[in-house]
Amino acid sequence: MYTTRIGTSTPDSINIYGYDLCSEVIGHAGLADIVFLGAQGRLPTGKESKMLNALMVGIAEHGFTPSSLAARLTWLGAPEATQAAVAAGLLGAGSVYLGAMELTARTLQEALEAAPGEQSTQQTAGEILDRFETSGEKVPGFGHPTHRPRDPRTARYFELAEEWGFLGPHSLLLQAVHSEMELRRSQLITLNGAGTFGAVMSDLGFHWRQVRTVVVAARAVGLVGHIAEEAARGTADSTAQALFRHVEHHTDYQPQR
Repeated sequence: MYTTRIGTSTPDSINIYGYDLCSEVIGHAGLADIVFLGAQGRLPTGKESKMLNALMVGIAEHGFTPSSLAARLTWLGAPEATQAAVAAGLLGAGSVYLGAMELTARTLQEALEAAPGEQSTQQTAGEILDRFETSGEKVPGFGHPTHRPRDPRTARYFELAEEWGFLGPHSLLLQAVHSEMELRRSQLITLNGAGTFGAVMSDLGFHWRQVRTVVVAARAVGLVGHIAEEAARGTADSTAQALFRHVEHHTDYQPQR
């Protein structure tokens, strides 16, 4: 016997997570709401819906990235399989690109779970930094090659989180880590949008293991635009074709025999 809480169908109805798809979901819920429903087993409140939608919109698109270039190059080789291009763009969702959101959420959630009840947020922030300084690992959620010293997404995410009631313990802890890090290093340090995303997602009730799945869903939406742009230009005039030719014409072949 197989069991699932997700969905089932009859000849004249479809049910997902206990909701009738046609009468209770279609026309009532947005795509981000279905992400929330899948993760938490219920449809979000109005403010939860707006917050999650804002977070996903903020990471869906970021121009030319390794992810979008992989999608474009794959489309160049297989324009008949757009799903392959989207998949290629998502395969690099690791610790460097897109993965920092999950790592930040995990760091914050585990730190709060381990902290004694009477411990202050500042103490917990200091312990996080002590641990990363001892290990020599990079603190997730900080630094950005372009957005310096401040990431515009961070301010907007926190602004909306405060307005809609989701500036919770994880976000406050991340802010404390940021302040303590700048104090210790005596310099301005970027708290990036990825880190802020992980904190607010945690305050929305998402377990850190769910965060990357939401990230992937948002980025898949963004990749649609890149593939559509390539298709509109045609293979000969596509960015992928230009990139391929550039590499081909600027490669120094040095055989070793």
